Amino acid sequence: MKIAITGGAGFIGSNLAHTLAGLTEVSEIRVVDDLSTGSKDNLDPLAVHFLEGTVLDPALLDRAFRDVDTIVHLAALPSVPRSVNDPLASHHANATGTLSVLEAARRAGGVHVIAASSSSVYGANPHLPKHEDLRPAPKSPYAASKLAAESYLRAYSHCYGLPVLPFRFFNVYGPRQPAGHAYAAVVPAWVNAATTGRPLVVHGDGAQTRDFTYVGTVCQVLAQAALRRVADPEPVNLAYGTRTSLLGLIAELELATGTRLHPQHTAPRPGDVQHSQADNTRLRSLFPEVRPTPLREGLEQTVKWFLTNRRQPAPSGNGAPVPLD
Repeated sequence: MKIAITGGAGFIGSNLAHTLAGLTEVSEIRVVDDLSTGSKDNLDPLAVHFLEGTVLDPALLDRAFRDVDTIVHLAALPSVPRSVNDPLASHHANATGTLSVLEAARRAGGVHVIAASSSSVYGANPHLPKHEDLRPAPKSPYAASKLAAESYLRAYSHCYGLPVLPFRFFNVYGPRQPAGHAYAAVVPAWVNAATTGRPLVVHGDGAQTRDFTYVGTVCQVLAQAALRRVADPEPVNLAYGTRTSLLGLIAELELATGTRLHPQHTAPRPGDVQHSQADNTRLRSLFPEVRPTPLREGLEQTVKWFLTNRRQPAPSGNGAPVPLD
């Protein structure tokens, strides 16, 4: 089986490449990445076919998708705060980029497309847990761009019969997640701070809750979806219904690092949602054999990887703002 991964040098994409490389059913892995947020180092020592460039390049995608069985589309410009600062860039990468991938999949003969969306599409909808039939209410350009991507996936399924499967990711964390930049997600940013003796920046009172999902669990689901060619135009939450506050996450990090940590509270930020938790009914019906990694175990693996593979220098001062998504 030949599988193409867009954004395959990034955090989730590279972890997926490592997962797929260990499967006898997979004969070839192709990675498309412009290295704007990813790194070739994440793919060492895998034997993948790497194509450097953007998903907005039709000729590049035609080469990448020729004769593949499944495309896992993970290329995106992540981060809610980044999208608030530059909404057009988020739209081009996330919405137009998804449309470009779908068109290339159609040109390649109707290739199966698995694509990443985000729990941020639920936005201001207060219902918990979040089930896929809830009305989306995006609060940020990032969330709106992901909802647009979902809409294109559904449209291509209905108009062209393209087999698609959109997943809504919920706060994925784990090894290979970058930390040393202003838009770093909360877990790597806090692990970075915790292991360098700096305060943990908390936007708001820390009562916000998230459904943290270990990247290894995510990759198990993605790999099974690819191997079995699971297709459904309706979105699937990729999380397991946990609900951890930021203060609770700090307590778990203290246990994982064996260190007393010091939160530093700042003002809440525009675009952030207060609470997030997945209804996992649809996910478990499609992938009943996957067992999620518990938060403490996942954090221990993340801290261990980070201490062994530290790449980013610690930011100066008291630390940069820490995005939640």
